[in-house]
Amino acid sequence: MILKNSFILQAVKFAPNKRSLFMTNFIPIFPLSVVVYPGESLNLHIFEPRYKQLIIECYAEAKPFGIPSVINDKVNEIGTLVNISEIVNTSDDGEMDIKTKGISVFRILEVIKKVPDKLYSGAIVNYPENVEDSLNKELIQKVLNALRELHRLLKIDKDFKKADEQLTAYDIAHHVGLSLEEEYELLGLFREDQRQEYLKRHLSKVLPVIAEMETLKKRVKLNGHFKNLSSFDFEQ
Repeated sequence: MILKNSFILQAVKFAPNKRSLFMTNFIPIFPLSVVVYPGESLNLHIFEPRYKQLIIECYAEAKPFGIPSVINDKVNEIGTLVNISEIVNTSDDGEMDIKTKGISVFRILEVIKKVPDKLYSGAIVNYPENVEDSLNKELIQKVLNALRELHRLLKIDKDFKKADEQLTAYDIAHHVGLSLEEEYELLGLFREDQRQEYLKRHLSKVLPVIAEMETLKKRVKLNGHFKNLSSFDFEQ
């Protein structure tokens, strides 16, 4: 399906806000095998001609573009709208390094593979209501405690650069060991307390496995070493 130029040029200027969460509009899309969360910073290297055009246009007109998640060679319906915060550098052949930041989650209603006069594709999308003020302080603290225990076992040091009470599921989701499919499932949850519960359940499954691996590692390291053990006393 090819839309008229006038509709696209008018719709592409639209950016979602709190009063337009349920509205529909056209956005340029850059499908990638990643999951981007609102508020997340993402650095990208741009080298394909169609995406060079997309970035140049979006940056010049200060408009966002969408990153729908590609999983198992399929463009999924949920993605994240992002703003270009900076073009860090541009090489002689037009390749670019850019910085972007996630804005909001969208759902694709229809992919527009051929956009008039453009190399890139687009999509008609809407913006599901995302209840971010449903933060459960007790639950997020349990999640953070479990996450820190995971990082301790894995000998990982993470600085989230925020106080615990300011952290959300989006801030820590990439740091709990989720698969790409699981990260996408989390993106499809539109309440903060649901996202926290999802992370808690994941960590409750992962932590015992990691702890057992640590125990196993210690056992393996003991093999071949002199062991200082007390013998069994039959006369006890």
